[in-house]
Amino acid sequence: MVFHSDLDNTLIYSYKHEIGLHKICVEIYQNREISYMTEVSAALLKQVREKTLFVPTTTRTEEQYQRICLGKQPPEYALTCNGGILLVQGERDLDWYLQSREMLTDCQTELYDAGKLLKTDKNVNFEVRNIEKLFLFTKSVRPEQTVCRLQNYLKGSQLEIFSNGMKVYAVPGKLNKGEAVRRFRQKVQAGIVAAAGDSRFDISMLEEADLALADHGLMGERIQGRHVVYLGEKGIFSDEMLKYILSIDDIS
Repeated sequence: MVFHSDLDNTLIYSYKHEIGLHKICVEIYQNREISYMTEVSAALLKQVREKTLFVPTTTRTEEQYQRICLGKQPPEYALTCNGGILLVQGERDLDWYLQSREMLTDCQTELYDAGKLLKTDKNVNFEVRNIEKLFLFTKSVRPEQTVCRLQNYLKGSQLEIFSNGMKVYAVPGKLNKGEAVRRFRQKVQAGIVAAAGDSRFDISMLEEADLALADHGLMGERIQGRHVVYLGEKGIFSDEMLKYILSIDDIS
């Protein structure tokens, strides 16, 4: 089984998120501990990695992903930048990245226009970053207004506009985790594919997987997956979804 898991709020949690006292630091940035796993999840993940091909699948940049420690050995594969970059043994797969860039050739003008508009938005309080020429990222003090303004300006475009807290993203519709799961399935000739996620960024991945483990907060999104299980309503999502993976009889 190939197991794609989102990271933030699916497997690991910000220091701002209450996950109890029994936790392990998995990310340090500027000499500060900023992300944690529960001790239960850390132990369960070790077992999951022994029984599945575990593939972290995240919107984080390659640099942000590399800050995270998920065990003594990093995963063999990881998908970063919403699936636009594949890491193999910690190194970028250049062919995968070039294929991602080629896939987005007709989106570059729209990304440029979106970037120009964001730079004139008075609510934007952070630099506008073009991440690996794949998508845009910035922050806004009024993200709803920034998203609405950008959506109105880009009506009919191929870009999807999201906000997550104060963060604002402009992402080509083709650059999604579901497409990354499809490409990776083909690359490794995977059999059963499972996926876990908690946000709108993860919906396409959950719908592409044979087994989708979704945070209960996504119940209103009506995920159209083959087999969708909602978890985390009564406990910590990471603990529950890893236990579920290990409970599957035929996990190979």
